[in-house]
Formats: sequence, structure tokens, C-alpha cells
Amino acid sequence: MQSDFVEQKQGESRSSFVTPDLASDKPVGNDLEGGQYYTGFLRHATHLLSRCGIETHGIAPVPAEERIETRWYQMFFVWFSVNMNIGTFSTGTVGPAFFSLGINDSIIIIVVVDLVICLFPAFFAVFGPKLGMRAMVQARFSWGYFGAIIPAVLNVFSLQGFLVLNCIVGGQALASLSSHLDDTLGIIIIAVITLVVTFCGYRIIHWYESIAWIPNVIAFITMLGVGYPQLRDNQSAPVSQATVAEVISFSSILTASIISYCTVTPDYGVYHSPAASSARLFLYTYLAFFTSSVACHTLGAAFAAAAPNVPVWNAGFNNSSSVGGLLYSVLLPTGAFGKILITLVALSIPSVCAPNMYTFSTSFMTIAPWFAAIPRWIYILISEAVLIPVAIIGAKKFYTTVVDILDLIGYWSSVFAAIILTEHMLFRRASFSEDQYPITTWASYALLPSGIPAVVAFACGCGALVPFMSQAWYVGPMARHGSGDVGVYVGFVVGAITYALARGFENLWYKR
Repeated sequence: MQSDFVEQKQGESRSSFVTPDLASDKPVGNDLEGGQYYTGFLRHATHLLSRCGIETHGIAPVPAEERIETRWYQMFFVWFSVNMNIGTFSTGTVGPAFFSLGINDSIIIIVVVDLVICLFPAFFAVFGPKLGMRAMVQARFSWGYFGAIIPAVLNVFSLQGFLVLNCIVGGQALASLSSHLDDTLGIIIIAVITLVVTFCGYRIIHWYESIAWIPNVIAFITMLGVGYPQLRDNQSAPVSQATVAEVISFSSILTASIISYCTVTPDYGVYHSPAASSARLFLYTYLAFFTSSVACHTLGAAFAAAAPNVPVWNAGFNNSSSVGGLLYSVLLPTGAFGKILITLVALSIPSVCAPNMYTFSTSFMTIAPWFAAIPRWIYILISEAVLIPVAIIGAKKFYTTVVDILDLIGYWSSVFAAIILTEHMLFRRASFSEDQYPITTWASYALLPSGIPAVVAFACGCGALVPFMSQAWYVGPMARHGSGDVGVYVGFVVGAITYALARGFENLWYKR
């Protein structure tokens, strides 16, 4: 009964279609909803979709009376499924395949990084049920109405980048099954499944994520059982001494892949009841992120490190360019059962793609009032149209694409996370109360913070990390001297300190 009510609220269409003043100087409640002010075709199409149960809610905060979903365990399964897949596995392979790290070094780095960095997206997930606001809307309470356009735009490009990466991995896995399949066809299949799941909205995404992890867990356990003898033998294989730069750069890749979820996790709790304690919501999400990430990262590193010493695996890995081929070659001894597992693993890639595409749409709507006046499902179609051709091109240089996209996303995401956390802990007194977050002001540029401290901190954080960058197209002076790519960490520290100082100064200025 309760879930039926949630579905009704997510899909309902209002009878009034008057466009509100989206950037007014007065408090705004929940007027800005998808489906309320569309005209012509968009209005009729959105009304029809809402009657079919498709979510048509816009970016307005979900009021407390509509946040009634009490299946808080969904907060675990949505993020467990997102990370328990071949996409996270592929991130783990970067250590041995791209930075030539040994298995022991890779595992130590993975455990330490995952243990610490998973704290961040787990904390951000609490904002969803407590405030009912999407991540980019909530950002306005530190970045201001106009300043929040910056992270919204960056999030749109970042999430599309993640979609490209994961579609490539899924496409490669499907292509490995038969000579009649290629990466292009596999990418199209993954993209279409992602489109269907995301188009339906919040409720269907949560349902899908509750089961998508099952074939992946079975496949990874089977891989471990089949490949254990080779993995055991590889532990004693000689490897070159890891350099500080290699260790730090691999840790940065892992950090970037996790901390980037800070811009996403709040979106998947906006219909869940705020009655659960913050600690409970945090724990569900942290356990989901840590258990799935450390398992998949470790497996990816182990199999990638062993592949050069196992001819069949190395042939499937195709010179460290096909993670799907590596999975297929490992499961080859299991015959038809292995092919079924590979198929299921590849077809479950939308478990990580769907949340990215969903938040892509809501982030796009946050950029400007006229974007918010277009329904969410239109942006889903735009994302799909961009995804397929870009993924097909990007598949030609997989690891270069992975490293460049993950690092670039991690750079700005770390500064963004630092600003939001500093605002919440120091200036909102770590409270989610109405006094600290007056939700009715969410679309009022005059009543929201100016955003100047956030923009200044973001500029300083991004500027400070440039000398520490290490990319194929640019290596900063500090990175050239052997520091490795520590840009993600430098950006976070500088962003937090600069924001605290600038925001404190702003408060003192206005008090005068």
C-alpha cells in the first residue's frame, strides 16, 4: 500500500500548468514540478506517461509528507548493485594494467583507499531522505542559486563520461561471447537497457538495483573458484618495485571513482522517510560502497596482474584493452555456464548506468529555469543519443579513456565535496533542521547564500591542483618531479580551507 502511494506521488500530473518564476526573490515551495507547466506536446506526453506510472516529478524538493518510503534497506542495495559489477572490476585492473603494480601493492592500496573514501558518498546519501532534495538542488545552499550552475554543468558532463565508460565495458563483455558480436553492437544493447530502466524513474531503478547484483556475485565467485590456482601462483611472481608516483596515481584513480558519487547519492533517497536516523542511513550506504568496491577492485587487480602469466587470459585481455575479454577467458573452462554468466554480467551493467543517466537528467534541469521547464524524460533521450556514438569511439582506446575521464571527474568532485561538507559541518551545525535548511527558499536567488565563497573556493581548489595533475595531455611541474597525481587530494584540502575562510569572512561582513 505504501509503495503504491509512493508510485502515485512520483507519477502524478497536476492540473495547473502555469510556469512559475523559477528564480524569484520570494520563497518557493513545490511549484516547480515536471508536468505542471509544459505546453502542447510535452504536456500531453508527460500526462500520458504519468498515467502509466512513469516518474514525472521535476527537481522541486519532495515534501516531508511524500517522503514515506520506509524500505531503507534499498539504500544498501542500490549502491551495492552500482558497484558490484564489471565496471568497478575494471577500475581495479588499472593498477596492474596501467601502472604496472604488483598484486600485493595493488590490494594494500585498494583496501586503504576504499576504507576511507567510501565514507564520503555514504555521508552525502543522508541528505536525500533528510531534505528531499536532489544533489544539485541541495548544492544551492552553499553555492547559491547562480553559483550552483557550475557543479550542475560539470555533473552533466561527468555522468555522461561515466555512462560512456560503463557501456564500453558491457559492450566488450557481450562482444567476447561470439565472433558475430562486436563492441558496437554490445554498446547499443547496454545503452538501450539503460534507457528503459532510467526512463521509468526512481521506483523502477530501486527495484532493478535490488536484483541486479545477484548474477555478478555468482560470476565473481565462479571466477575466483576457476582462476584460484593461477592467482595463487602469481602471488610469488617477480614484479618491479612500485614507485611513489605509481602508488599515489593509482590511489587517485580509486579515489576519483568513489568520491564522484557524492554528486549522485542524495538523489536516491529523496522519497525515503527521514524518520530513520542519520547513522542508520549512513551505515547502509557505507557498507554497500565498501563491501562491493573492495571486492570488485581487488578481483580486478588480481586477475589483471595474473593475466600476463596465463596465455589464455592474456589473449582475452587483448593487451590490457578488453576487460570483458578477460572475464570470458577466465570463465572459459566452465563452458556454456560461463557464457550465461558473462551474458548476465554484461546485461547488468545498466545497474551502474541507470543512476548516472537519471542524475544526468536532474542535473541538466538544475542548470537554468528554461531547462527545468523541460520534462526529465527528454533529457534521458538526449543522454542516450550522445552515449552510443561516443562510447563506440571511446572503446578504441579503453584505458586511456578510463584514466582521463576518472581523473578529470575526480578533480572537480573532490573540491565540490569539500565545499558541501564544510558548509554542512561548520555553517549549518551538522543539522538537517528547517532552521538550517529552509527548503522553501530552494529556488529564490535572494534568500539563498550568495555563492561567492563557494565559487572562490572552487577556483582556488582547482587552481591549486593543476601543478599536481598527471594526464596523458598534461603533466604538472610537481607531478613531473615524482609526486604522482595527487590533484584530487590537494583540491579537497585547499577547497575546504578556502571555503571555510571565505564563508566565515562573508558572515562577518554581513553582520557588520
